[in-house]
Amino acid sequence: MSADNLKQQIEFIKELDKLKSVYRQTMVKSENSRQENSAEHSWHIAMMATLLMDYAHKPVDIHRVVTMLLIHDIVEIDAGDAFVFDAEQVAGQEDKEIKAAERLFGLLPDCQRDYIMELWQEFEALETDDARFAKGIDCMQPLLLNMDNNGGSWAKHSISRAQVLRRNQYLETLAPELWEYALSQIDLAVEKGWLKP
Repeated sequence: MSADNLKQQIEFIKELDKLKSVYRQTMVKSENSRQENSAEHSWHIAMMATLLMDYAHKPVDIHRVVTMLLIHDIVEIDAGDAFVFDAEQVAGQEDKEIKAAERLFGLLPDCQRDYIMELWQEFEALETDDARFAKGIDCMQPLLLNMDNNGGSWAKHSISRAQVLRRNQYLETLAPELWEYALSQIDLAVEKGWLKP
């Protein structure tokens, strides 16, 4: 690697620090239910995938999955985080994220830029088992946090059971045991009044 490559990599690494200031709707119970930031979320789901990979019923490449999970929200540095259950926020988000990906991943040396961009696009397309497993884990983490926070953002925004089921559907065929666990938690959330039936 050249000195120019190192300079580009360092610039990208410094830019990543901005992900710590992108806040999500999910809350961190251990800190008085403050909002979680996207950098924390990315670390948390990378750990989850590593710990739960044995539940995948199809072969997944855990290195690729973890990399997808670590990079998938980097675009929020420019595009912001859209609350998945808010149709207004989600509208137009894809275009913002594509522009953000081009700028942010463009900070890297060409070979790394291309690799990261391809993995990010694969995650977004959800056409491979690696991407679907990564997405399932990405969706399961807010479920866990909301359950630990008496409904958290679900209760705050009056989210329905059907919405959360759709959000976690990627687990159903790829990791049935995780899907069954998610279903049990969703039903419990309805019972407790944290999700609308």
